Amino acid sequence: MKPGMPPPPPRSIGTPLLLLALLLLVVASFASLPLQWAAFFTPEAITSAGEFLAGFSPPEMAPAFLMKTLVALWETLAMSLVGTLLAVIGGLLLALPGSGRLGAPLRVPVRVLLNVLRSIPELVWAALLLVAAGLGPLAGTLALAAHTSGVLGRLFADALENTEPQPEAALRNNGAAPLAAFLYATLPQALPQMLSYSLYRWENNIRAAAVLGVVGAGGLGQMLKYHLSLFQMQSAATVVIAMLLLVAAVDAASFALRRALTR
Repeated sequence: MKPGMPPPPPRSIGTPLLLLALLLLVVASFASLPLQWAAFFTPEAITSAGEFLAGFSPPEMAPAFLMKTLVALWETLAMSLVGTLLAVIGGLLLALPGSGRLGAPLRVPVRVLLNVLRSIPELVWAALLLVAAGLGPLAGTLALAAHTSGVLGRLFADALENTEPQPEAALRNNGAAPLAAFLYATLPQALPQMLSYSLYRWENNIRAAAVLGVVGAGGLGQMLKYHLSLFQMQSAATVVIAMLLLVAAVDAASFALRRALTR
């Protein structure tokens, strides 16, 4: 160490211990699971998988079935859009008290509520809401909104907490109202990140909406479950292709929107 230089900070052992604990957890996970890799690659398993996949060819291309699939595709897309929009509104409303902007006493209970909302998977929310809303896209839309509100509320709250407080404080010191100072100084700082989070969750909700149909929440998932249960593999193949095309289109649209927002 050179003369006059401050001594180096003491090294913390917390990070190495955490990495060691994660490594031990991974090793214990592999050791505790009965993973039969050899059985997976046996000739019998490969033959059975090949015969199963061959049943999906060729996909069902009848005009009436394609129109039915298109209607279900739109239903899945609409579920994801409406569910994400409701989640953005709910997440923003919960993010304000969750970030401590409406007083410290509200921060902890709202954070607990956000944890509960996002800890329950969409499938569980859908199963619960099907009892109240019945079969169909309403339950799926509300399930997406409930889970995603918890996710976006936490992300929005963190984004608001990480903004620079000086611009808003300067406006309020010069006589601006609290709401106006927040809208003109704090929100513009967090808005690009919040929009990016919302688009990313919309991508996830497309996939989730397709899966929610398995429990009766409508859309492509419900069609897929119906045809698979009847072993109508060619019809199921058409539904799977529609899912892939929808996810690819939404991914491309979301990527383009994020690129446009960051320019």
